Amino acid sequence: MLELLAGKPVWVLGLMSGTSMDGVDAALVKTDGETVETFGPTAFAAYERVALRDLPVVMEDPLRHRKGAREADQETLARAEAEVVRLHARAVVDLLAELGADEMPALVAFPGQTVAHYPEKQWTWQLGSGSALARAVNRPVVWDFRSEDIVEGGQGAPLAPVFHFAMAKRLGLTEPVAFLNVGGVANVTWVDPRAETPETPGALIAFDTGPGNALLNDWMQRKTGQPVDLGGAMAAQGDPGAVEVDSNFVADFLAKPPPKSLDRNEFATLMRRVEGLDTADGAAVLTAFTARCAAAAAVHFPSPASGWLVCGGGRKNATMMAGLARRLAAPVEPLEAVGLDGDMLEAQAFAYLAARVVRGLPTSFPGTTGASGPVCGGRLTGP
Repeated sequence: MLELLAGKPVWVLGLMSGTSMDGVDAALVKTDGETVETFGPTAFAAYERVALRDLPVVMEDPLRHRKGAREADQETLARAEAEVVRLHARAVVDLLAELGADEMPALVAFPGQTVAHYPEKQWTWQLGSGSALARAVNRPVVWDFRSEDIVEGGQGAPLAPVFHFAMAKRLGLTEPVAFLNVGGVANVTWVDPRAETPETPGALIAFDTGPGNALLNDWMQRKTGQPVDLGGAMAAQGDPGAVEVDSNFVADFLAKPPPKSLDRNEFATLMRRVEGLDTADGAAVLTAFTARCAAAAAVHFPSPASGWLVCGGGRKNATMMAGLARRLAAPVEPLEAVGLDGDMLEAQAFAYLAARVVRGLPTSFPGTTGASGPVCGGRLTGP
């Protein structure tokens, strides 16, 4: 830790469990919070469906559960939070067991499990206690990355853009590029790598584009018992125009200039629109809608992106990738095309963010979250 405070790179273990709630990504990054020296081993720990049986109950009415209207609510919440910490601790311990002595992390980055995100109400909620995780893994933990940004008038999301800036620099890019993350909710970062620092005005613009995989995954789970549309095969068999999905909410959100961010449930009305469709048509409509919303983001860029680099599970959906390619006037490629890990980018990003928090460097900016100024968000807790 002292090395990091002196501006020297250290190993940081980043964790990420997205709104698709399929498991925990764990990734090691050696960084000083400004540049990335190298990437280390990674691991994925699948969520146990039984272990997280309480999370959907909490998410049905998160505000009621957070306020603890009944003792039973508090018990439900406590069980769910304990499971989140336990599963993240398991991911850390499993990865540590594979490391050599020279790869041991100085700290752990723990963004928690997002349950609800309502920035317009100045409220975001991530399950998981950083102090509990620090005790469980016997290492310092950086957590609660979003709260300070919201206090400063920001959306609290997305938080990966400063890492995207570092990656654009690392790749030696010389023209603006878009990083599109299609996780549970989709978000995009427009990066101008010609800028000297991420604080430079005009260096970064980032925002949520709309649903990512959350609606499609929920549909597939309900209709087939499978958690994903593997490769987009089901959507490829369906009709993306089987039902009209336009609404005032959709039009207003797509037209709204950034900053803007979403809760995974804010497009839930779309699920009611596809309810009567067969499995393939429903998958096709939801897949096309995600691609349409992501492509619509380009109208908010200061200048066109020279290419789109896609990370998250959506990049493995060939139907979704083809839909993006049809709608965008620039190359669309998975992150692996430039030598990065599209599965682990967000876990790596939080490792990078944790190093910045320890050094007091900003993790979000007016152009990424709408905060009043650069914000260093996150808390450091010892074991």
